Amino acid sequence: MPVQWAGLSPELLLTVDRGSGEQLRVQLERQLRDAIRTGRLRPDERLPSSRELARGLRLSRGLVQDCYAQLQAEGYLVTRVGSATRVAPRAPAADPARTADTPPPAGPPLIADFRYGVPDLASFPRADWLWAVREAARTMPTADLDYGDPRGSRALREIVAAYLRRVRAAAADPAHTLAVSGYAQGLGLTLQALARAGVRTVAHEDPGAPATVTAAARAAGLTPVPVPVDADGLDVRALAATGAGAVVVTPAHQWPTGVVLAPDRRRALAEWAARRGGYVIEDDYDAEFRYDREPVGALQGLAPDRVISIGTVSKSLAPALRIGWLLSPPSLTAPLAELKRIADRGTPTLDQLALALLIESGRYDRHLRRMRTRYAARRTALRTALTEHAPAVRLTGLAAGFHAVAQLPGGADEAAVIAAARARRVGLHGMSACRAVPAPGPARLVLGFGDLPERTIAEGIAAVGDLLG
Repeated sequence: MPVQWAGLSPELLLTVDRGSGEQLRVQLERQLRDAIRTGRLRPDERLPSSRELARGLRLSRGLVQDCYAQLQAEGYLVTRVGSATRVAPRAPAADPARTADTPPPAGPPLIADFRYGVPDLASFPRADWLWAVREAARTMPTADLDYGDPRGSRALREIVAAYLRRVRAAAADPAHTLAVSGYAQGLGLTLQALARAGVRTVAHEDPGAPATVTAAARAAGLTPVPVPVDADGLDVRALAATGAGAVVVTPAHQWPTGVVLAPDRRRALAEWAARRGGYVIEDDYDAEFRYDREPVGALQGLAPDRVISIGTVSKSLAPALRIGWLLSPPSLTAPLAELKRIADRGTPTLDQLALALLIESGRYDRHLRRMRTRYAARRTALRTALTEHAPAVRLTGLAAGFHAVAQLPGGADEAAVIAAARARRVGLHGMSACRAVPAPGPARLVLGFGDLPERTIAEGIAAVGDLLG
């Protein structure tokens, strides 16, 4: 579908060479033909008016009108009285060698895709966000439109620090809080800063997010090593045996198993960091959404000089916002701020101020309460559907977040189940993709339900229940 340009007359880059000896009209016709043939101008795309194109090229309007008339006669353009001149809907085909490959036609849509890590995108609080952006634009000082502190807006840093002290029991200080463009940037900057500080190896949970950590670690020149996770979370003894100088963990709701890092493991991890002189990178994943368990404080509150805590609004609001925060140990704040300055000169200030207003006004908390209720209903729908259609499947990891782990019966083939479900237009996703090291044991699926209405969840499980056991 072509872009429908608004305005009086869209611009178009064409040139004429008055010293070439070639007639100006011939030059213009040739360039327009080439633009259409190569796909630079797409079918039904609007062209500049003859008056505006003539003015821009310093040609007579009559010459441009003659050019348009010739191309219309050849089938390249269509002109209607009272309407703009456009590329013909069935203009001569572009040269296949000079255009991008046409993507293959999409298959039939899925009944349900239980992809994980995606919140309910339809529930993004558009009205509240628009209010916050308007209010931020109305009240922001003119000086805030300049390049600012690479750590981020002071207003956001103060409000985020206060918020995390209140709801996550974090030892948050605005001076050591940085605004970042999502978790990926926060992790990348942290690993770069640790590499400069002498760290050579970074450990990560297995299962976990090996692809994300491995890519960021290698980009920073670090060696990634996996550490096993059990029913109590990260195995700290196994971590100590790796010799790593840093570790990435998801203590509040381990990704993807859903276990909470046990109290004795939390203490052991803080002691490891102090004894080793190492650092813990806390991915504060899914901390906002809990259902039938007591809240868990941020690990950063136990050892603020050794824990870098990274949080975002990607799950609580929407990934597209690309806003997060990083709580830094004082020793790393200056290096992190300098790396952030080099990376992008700072996260967009207007968006930071809008988020600050959203949190300070209470609208953010109100949205979270609404979403907890919605996700709890979807969690119940998943449980009910599996009980009815696949009673042999055991669900775990449901105390928080918006995904669950489905333990398939013995003998099930994870890859075969996923392929068979896809043939029935249901997207399932295996635990194997979350592992750095293959592990024996029953097949497991990671079922995301954040972006699926209850009815879709029920229909999807009904369609593949017999495959699950």
